[in-house]
Amino acid sequence: MIPVVLVTALVMLALITRAGVMVLQRIYPAQGEMVEVAGATLNVVDIGPRDAPGPAVLLIHGASANLEAMRKPLGDRLAGKHRVILIGRPGHGWSTRARQGDSTPAIQGRMIEEALEKLGVGKVILVGHSWAGALGARMALDYPGRVAGLVMLAPVAYPWPGGVGWYNQVVTTPVVGPLLAYTITLPLGFLLADSGARKAFLPQTAPENFVTDTATPLLLRPREFLANARDLVTLKAAVGEQAPRYPEIRVPTVVISGDADTIVSTGIHSRPFAAAVPGTKLIVLPGVGHMIQNAVPDLVISEIDALIGQTAHGTAAAAN
Repeated sequence: MIPVVLVTALVMLALITRAGVMVLQRIYPAQGEMVEVAGATLNVVDIGPRDAPGPAVLLIHGASANLEAMRKPLGDRLAGKHRVILIGRPGHGWSTRARQGDSTPAIQGRMIEEALEKLGVGKVILVGHSWAGALGARMALDYPGRVAGLVMLAPVAYPWPGGVGWYNQVVTTPVVGPLLAYTITLPLGFLLADSGARKAFLPQTAPENFVTDTATPLLLRPREFLANARDLVTLKAAVGEQAPRYPEIRVPTVVISGDADTIVSTGIHSRPFAAAVPGTKLIVLPGVGHMIQNAVPDLVISEIDALIGQTAHGTAAAAN
């Protein structure tokens, strides 16, 4: 009797999940354009004047998010005078990837580089939050001709003690993980989404309607939830592999973090990274948590503008 009840419950949850996915994708339709690259289809939003002087601004979101998380506080404002490229990382938001294993900063950086090449984008100021800090560092190493400057917001850069949450480990377990993702993740996630967002913002307060305004519920779709979990469980080994190369980064770099960040430790990540990369400007904000782009958008935009001006000045000086 119990197995029959269990199977019936799982079937019902799977049907609810399937219906929920359809509803979410109607509520949050894809923005921008889709760019095919090897192993993925990337969603790209390209805004602002194409002929703006200086490098374009490339905004890349962190884990458990999509490109809207960077568009709301930074992208729309920067687009007033800069070309701004927002890219959903492979498997997130409206971007897809063919293999769940394509979860490392190196692989995702290669996909993003290919998309930029197809779009005819030149040099960029790469702005990465959290997980995308590791990606930004990797792209600066692998594609120095593309990255003119780095702005790292509460970045992950080094291995850390502990794990990434038991549920991410479970969801990446063969058979069991996909079963959970396609049954309970979406209905349970709806109950926990707001509290999760509030935790990410502490000690600041999450903006009103943050979850819906940033299309965060798209994360609850099984394929994205699995991709996000895979990104997280493979990240520690990935940053361990690339961290010894950080002194090779030669582009102007700014790191902005908060000393109250309980999600990504400033002491483990930002301070050592700033020490490793020559000439890095480190800004540690007292009483600020993990969501730097929302907490201090004016400061972030000011630092981006300064880097664009710095690179433009360097180009003019080289020409003379």
